[in-house]
Amino acid sequence: MHIGVIGATGTIGSRIVTEALGRGHRVTAFSRDASAIHDQRENLTWASIDALDADSIAAALPGLDVLISGFQPGNGAKDIADTIQRSIADPTVYATAARALLKALNGQPRTRLIVIGGAGSLEIAPGVARADHDDLIHESLDEIGIPREYAAAVRGHRDALNVLRTSNRLWTYFSPAEQIAPGERTDRFRIGGDQPVLDADGLSRISAEDAAVALVDEAELPRFVQRRFTIGY
Repeated sequence: MHIGVIGATGTIGSRIVTEALGRGHRVTAFSRDASAIHDQRENLTWASIDALDADSIAAALPGLDVLISGFQPGNGAKDIADTIQRSIADPTVYATAARALLKALNGQPRTRLIVIGGAGSLEIAPGVARADHDDLIHESLDEIGIPREYAAAVRGHRDALNVLRTSNRLWTYFSPAEQIAPGERTDRFRIGGDQPVLDADGLSRISAEDAAVALVDEAELPRFVQRRFTIGY
């Protein structure tokens, strides 16, 4: 397959690139400015893209089977504090990116889209998502040490999912576990839908490496077209 990855220098995006290449796929890795990237791996091409501009995305789509978007403002892999502050400053950016992606797909309706979003819109009880309740968001943010102002960005991710849900394009939305960080590639995790997957200790957690495994699995064998999925240990 030919897989495109937006946010290919990010924590999850970089691991998707490695996972896809390891399975023999051809990858076009997109970044805001690819001119300074020198990555000579076989079957890998780097290209610049503006993930908020539909024309820029549309120009990159021909030839792609799947486009995986790990867009976020700033570069969270290098400066997570900057990404957090940018997300707080403009929480509408995620919905803006979703609209740009869908508009770009108008010209390539057979290209599948996988969007990496947030965990805050997962249902922690029937019909109850953290993103809909400030006290629940604040509780979660306090646990992982992120400023409570980031609640606006949590809702921004939820809004992006709602944008996708209005579309008849071949989209999939991935909500990672609530706790996600670089770690081990175990290839041993469980898959869920709209509710978080909890481990024996009641925690929703996954490594970025296993998130990449799940995303490339979905690219190869689509199970969640026009749906959301999540994973956890």
